[in-house]
Amino acid sequence: MSTHTMGAVRLHEHGGPEVLRYDAVPIPAPGPGEVLVRVHAVGINPPDWYLRGGMTTMPGETESTVSLPVVPGTDVSGVVEAVAADVDGLGVGDEVFGLLRFPSFHGSAYAEYVAAPASDLARKPAGIDHVHAAGAPMAGLTAWQFLIEVGHAHPSPFQEAPHQPVPLGPNTTVLVNGAAGGVGHLALQLAKWKGARVIAVASGAHESFLRELGADQFIDYTKHRAEELVRDVDLVVDTVGGPESRRFLRTLKRGGAQFPVLPGAFDEEETATLGVTVSSAQVRSSGVQLASLGRLLDAGTVRVAIDSTFALSDAREAHERAARGHIQGKIVLTVD
Repeated sequence: MSTHTMGAVRLHEHGGPEVLRYDAVPIPAPGPGEVLVRVHAVGINPPDWYLRGGMTTMPGETESTVSLPVVPGTDVSGVVEAVAADVDGLGVGDEVFGLLRFPSFHGSAYAEYVAAPASDLARKPAGIDHVHAAGAPMAGLTAWQFLIEVGHAHPSPFQEAPHQPVPLGPNTTVLVNGAAGGVGHLALQLAKWKGARVIAVASGAHESFLRELGADQFIDYTKHRAEELVRDVDLVVDTVGGPESRRFLRTLKRGGAQFPVLPGAFDEEETATLGVTVSSAQVRSSGVQLASLGRLLDAGTVRVAIDSTFALSDAREAHERAARGHIQGKIVLTVD
């Protein structure tokens, strides 16, 4: 790579993991309100493979703004290399992490350098490395905005009413479905931080991992159906989704809530009869919220589990790993 180009992973067409190509492209220049980040690690998230597969319109957008070739990715950890004249509070050499330009497909994170809105960034917690920091932004902000504080007034593309987190404390029980995944393992830990009792649902291979993170009860979905074992839950956080999601409504007490991370098919009559609420949020970039999460990461109160790492140039293999499922924590790309 010459001094003015960088390595970046791009899609020239949509398809399977094989369409991810490692190209030499120009290093971007930061625009107003932006900084240039020398990327050390990149977190992989579902929107990355949705874009790769051909989804180019984000929920809430009226039309696609994606043009090929495109650099996927939103989650980075790295070091500030240059700063636009109008940016205060960040300087060259600062270690930062962030969820870039979400909701949109313009994060361009699968690259050695990225131009990032300063408001999307927070200082990387000193107590964790770039790999763990890169795993935190989208999954951590999703868990934060669902469970702790939405933190913005933008309307949701998924529902009319603003999402309302459920107050969590020692008298609340939270069931997390898909508890070993990116959002799931962070939601579990945030609920524990608030003092709640947590029931984790995942496959048996993840039991010891989830108990270490603080799960009070574990259900192996390959052996048991949670809705047959559990009653009187205050909140279900379902990170898996799909047509089966509504079966968890039966685990709730009246007045309880289910938060589908991926909007599912629910029957309004059924939820009304059960006296429960279904609500979801669309995660948005927030340097301010990430700074709050960063303090918990720094203290070790919350930790990001890393499933596996791959070199940036091996993004195809990373996406193949994602497609196999049963992920424990996060998949991260590393940049030397």
